[in-house]
Amino acid sequence: MRILVTGGAGYIGSHAVRALTQAGHEPVVLDNLVYGHAEIVEQVLKVPLASGQLGDRPMLDALLRGQHPCLQGTNMEAKPIEAVIHFAAYAYVGESVSDPAKYYRNNLGDTLTLLEVMLAMAKEQEKFPIPIVFSSTCATYGPPKQIPMTEDHEQNPINPYGQSKLMVEKLLIDFASAYQLPSVIFRYFNAAGADPSADIGEDHDPETHLIPRVLDAMSGREPYLQIFGDDYPTPDGTCIRDYIHVSDLADAHVLGLERIWRLQEKEEIISKPLIYNLGNGTGYSVQQVIETAKKVTGRGLLAHVAKRRDGDPAQLVASSIKAHQELGWRPRYPDLETILAHAWAWHQKRHS
Repeated sequence: MRILVTGGAGYIGSHAVRALTQAGHEPVVLDNLVYGHAEIVEQVLKVPLASGQLGDRPMLDALLRGQHPCLQGTNMEAKPIEAVIHFAAYAYVGESVSDPAKYYRNNLGDTLTLLEVMLAMAKEQEKFPIPIVFSSTCATYGPPKQIPMTEDHEQNPINPYGQSKLMVEKLLIDFASAYQLPSVIFRYFNAAGADPSADIGEDHDPETHLIPRVLDAMSGREPYLQIFGDDYPTPDGTCIRDYIHVSDLADAHVLGLERIWRLQEKEEIISKPLIYNLGNGTGYSVQQVIETAKKVTGRGLLAHVAKRRDGDPAQLVASSIKAHQELGWRPRYPDLETILAHAWAWHQKRHS
């Protein structure tokens, strides 16, 4: 199948592109390259790359029809896209608070444009819309009411980033009901690790995720690690999070698409999105991550404790039972030591 992957030059998107290729699909990447890496797509993944903004309607139309210049000379030229996996979004919580307009325009407004172009093409061809898999987040839940968190947990996001993702979820719910737009929504917990080959992985600027920050401190790229709070009601006082290997996240997207296609083959009406949490179901504290990283790398680090960040709950842990049961999804790399070993191999290769 020919798949448009928006944000496919980013961390999770690039791993999804690899998973799609390994499953026999043909991905094409659309990325504005603000945070994505063109060289990963072109030199490592070796798939077509369209550089541009998601809200560019003429460009989207050309991509969906197989008529974009990046597809010339490929097997995808002049052939319509058959599904979309939508990662493209800004994802810095603090920035979303200081500049919410940027987040609503990019995350929500540009997604609406994408959906409109998909629907227009379906109407013109007198077909049902092609399916879309949406990259959402556990940030749509807000403060947890129970642990582990299931898909029916109330959604009360506490920042514009989470709000923008929740609004896209509501778009997909309404579009499924009104236009029979088939969709899958994945709510991620903490993506971590890197492809076992160590040729793609996490490389953000600025970096806000715990595991690469720990490895930066251990490798000397940063002078110390800042820990935000050590007085939480947890066994060691530090926050507990659910870390899910990025390659396992990528696998879930392939399975989600395959489930949608199976339903379509049976001519089942998909009147609402399929919604799944993606996590390990096991939480690890900041201190546990540090101690495991010491074991994996053989190195230590200097850590400074700062005050808690506003809105940081003590625990965030997913229930992914629904994804297990309906998609047959099982994480291949569930243990923290493997996640850190893969992240460290990539980190050394990327920053050597």
